[in-house]
Amino acid sequence: MENLLEAHAVSKKFGHFTALNNVSIAVPKGSIFGLLGPNGAGKTTLIRVINQITMPDSGHVILDNEPLQPHHVRDIGYLPEERGLYKSMKVGEQALYLAQLKGLSKSEAKVRLKYWFDRLEIGDWWNKKIQELSKGMAQKIQFVVTVLHNPKLLIFDEPFSGFDPINANLIKDEILRLKNEGATVIFSTHRMESVEELCDHIALIHQSNKILDGKLIDIKKQFKTNTFEIGIRTNDDSSLQKEIADKFVVSPADFRTIGDELKLKVKLTDNLSPNDLLSYLTSKGEVSHFVELVPSANDIFIQAVKNH
Repeated sequence: MENLLEAHAVSKKFGHFTALNNVSIAVPKGSIFGLLGPNGAGKTTLIRVINQITMPDSGHVILDNEPLQPHHVRDIGYLPEERGLYKSMKVGEQALYLAQLKGLSKSEAKVRLKYWFDRLEIGDWWNKKIQELSKGMAQKIQFVVTVLHNPKLLIFDEPFSGFDPINANLIKDEILRLKNEGATVIFSTHRMESVEELCDHIALIHQSNKILDGKLIDIKKQFKTNTFEIGIRTNDDSSLQKEIADKFVVSPADFRTIGDELKLKVKLTDNLSPNDLLSYLTSKGEVSHFVELVPSANDIFIQAVKNH
């Protein structure tokens, strides 16, 4: 798969503090790439390097097969975590100004803004001042001016901050639609459920170093433990539990069902397959629940950071 953006061995220090240490990432075209890490890990510094707000001490960035250059600012839409709208300006006036900074003519900006304002049902905000809007309302305006010029690369840093669940879902759907229309997205967030819903690839930065990256589905496979939640109905739960414990590694499980059955977590050894476990269970009773415990993005994040 061709990459839209590549960062090669990027390092950055601020005084004696190392913000990035030899970090490389590759963002495939048409993907949503999750840039993850604890606070202070170096994510925002890398984003600022990509946006040419900060220059790296060493390493380089490639955008669409070209070394990153000042003119590429028009190929990138950046929604920063710290928003930067002018509170005393009217919404429409400010949106037009920001659109023209990205290279749109005033007439083209008006056409595109009308499309987006109608799409997000915010047309009656045009003459309001930013200071009259709630945080979530201002977020919608910032989102619009980020995507308005149809950039090759969209960078969203905590895009759902300030949104209620309904509007967070609205923006999530818009991000997915933009991806389906060909946009490439770098997505930085602490909300791991959003990573599960949106991201194709992830990179995890911790203490200025990249400690994990790849396709999310492949990383899940790396971290899986061959553990299954099972629910089984039998006439003698205690005897069956003891028998299962003699054959497998078991621990208590807590999941909701509508019945009353024996619930366990069962970890398979390398020489046994899920079919072996299922065949054994069906010979002992009625299997009502059989689910592999696939690690979530949150599980992976915590485990990788702890083990680093």
